[in-house]
Amino acid sequence: MGLLLPVVLCALAACCGATSPPLPPLRFWPPIARGCNDSGILELAGFALQDINRDRKDGYVLSLNRVSDVREHRQASDSPLLGSLFYFTLDVLETDCHVLSRKAWKDCGVRTLHESVYGQCKALFYVNRPGRVLYVLAYNCTLRPVSQRSSHTMCPDCPGPFKLSNPKVLETAAESLAKYNKESASKQYSLFQVTRASGQWVFGFAFFVEYLIKESPCTKHQASSCALQPPDSVPVGLCKGTLTERELQKFVSVTCDFFEPQVPAPGGENPAANQGPADLPTVEESQQKIIAPTNSPSKAVPKGSVQYLPDLDDEKKPEDAQENSPVEPFPVQLELTTDPLGESLDVSFLFLDPEEKKVVVLPFPKKEQRSAECPGPAQQANPLVLPP
Repeated sequence: MGLLLPVVLCALAACCGATSPPLPPLRFWPPIARGCNDSGILELAGFALQDINRDRKDGYVLSLNRVSDVREHRQASDSPLLGSLFYFTLDVLETDCHVLSRKAWKDCGVRTLHESVYGQCKALFYVNRPGRVLYVLAYNCTLRPVSQRSSHTMCPDCPGPFKLSNPKVLETAAESLAKYNKESASKQYSLFQVTRASGQWVFGFAFFVEYLIKESPCTKHQASSCALQPPDSVPVGLCKGTLTERELQKFVSVTCDFFEPQVPAPGGENPAANQGPADLPTVEESQQKIIAPTNSPSKAVPKGSVQYLPDLDDEKKPEDAQENSPVEPFPVQLELTTDPLGESLDVSFLFLDPEEKKVVVLPFPKKEQRSAECPGPAQQANPLVLPP
């Protein structure tokens, strides 16, 4: 027994001195579900949507109706200065401002119910307060017009949509622009693109159109002998024209809203994107960088896209419906990775210093996992403009 005790003690000492296999390093904190009506979250969502609008080159400015879901993904514990990635799902409404106007969405009015376009955007929004960076790394949006069947039940006399190729639509655009040019003091404008059209019966049929215009290089007095416009001319404004036909008479009206000229920042682009104070950045300070497209997941990614789908009622017509094939109302996909442990994304281009910085991007969270505090209250609570 006296010899056995030292042997046992030595064995225990050896076991205690042994080391366990090293654990893999923690790559990220688990994502945190945040409240969709928190003031800080609503502010960040507003910045994210403003960044989305500034990235777009076509369509109308989107406004925030509500935050449908949000998760905060704080970056690696050994790199506290890398900030957070926010996975936003935003319910949006189209406004009456064209994206080329570069107006802030809060300065634009939403459309009336019968002409509403609503939808949902998913956005990966990077926030680094120490570096004063707010930046949408990627987004995708899906939009639809409001159900005409439902809106006409509520307002049977309201205007209904028309195809942009309808001859009366083009006639309305041409005649209303001719009226504007006739009343213009000097400059002349030509049609660039019809963007919206509708019509209704009001003691005669009335057509309503919205269209982009470009500036003619000629003055009003040179109109008859003016050469063709340069092919690279860009839209300078949005006009709204009306043509009403009543008892063989035509009544034409028009208003035009001209875009503010975009003046580049002195010295070119700021290499540090979305610079602003560490606490509450302004919109102007937080929107200064356009991301460079690439197909590599380890570098900067393309910003995103907006897709327009038809009225949901049109997709659910009985003759087109198939059993066990339900229509997905808003198929918004934003998957930069399918790896559950995430993939690294280089965000060094967002900072002034040359040090390499990478964040971990996870698969976009599922809707079923959202917080009990989501979705938040809507600005426009009519069910017809709220994605399910």
